[in-house]
Amino acid sequence: MKWIYPILANRAVMLLLLIINIAGTIYGYIWYKWQLDDTPAIFLPFVPDSPTASFFFVFVLIAFLLGKNWPLFEALAIVTLIKYGIWAVVMNLLVFEVTGELDLIALMLIFSHGAMAVQGILYAPFYRIKTWHLVAVAIWTLHNDVIDYVFFMLPRYPILNLYTPQIGYFTFWLSIASLGVTAFLCLRKNRFQLEIKY
Repeated sequence: MKWIYPILANRAVMLLLLIINIAGTIYGYIWYKWQLDDTPAIFLPFVPDSPTASFFFVFVLIAFLLGKNWPLFEALAIVTLIKYGIWAVVMNLLVFEVTGELDLIALMLIFSHGAMAVQGILYAPFYRIKTWHLVAVAIWTLHNDVIDYVFFMLPRYPILNLYTPQIGYFTFWLSIASLGVTAFLCLRKNRFQLEIKY
């Protein structure tokens, strides 16, 4: 698997990923526009989950291209990319389970969000996250869950409304799992680390 890291550290690859993530972020915010239009201003930062995750990763890639590390953005990116990448895949599969249909948009969402989670994990050896970064991100992430499932600001899937309590329970534990994976990959002693080199 180590063969992939020189590819990930290649400037051209990072530029390509930067373009893809900027485009995906813009598309994601447009996709949420109809929900954002009737969302109270105080909740706006907590509604567009997936594009915000890719937005964090945009800053990670910019830092790498500048030969730097911005660890707080790295922590925000990996946790939210894992969480919302997996969450969207599961929600679209649940829609398929309920309706028996899986259209091209759903397939695109499954593929793109799965790729979000993968890219967040693959770049883990390049992150320089410390414990306080992960604590701050844990507060953000769990607070977001409260906003979503106490104030019902979660992404709208009308077909799945009957399952909101179960989805909220799943999302909470997905947050915990995402934080745990990040701690394992980025905080443990003797972890696998790499430098971005040009």
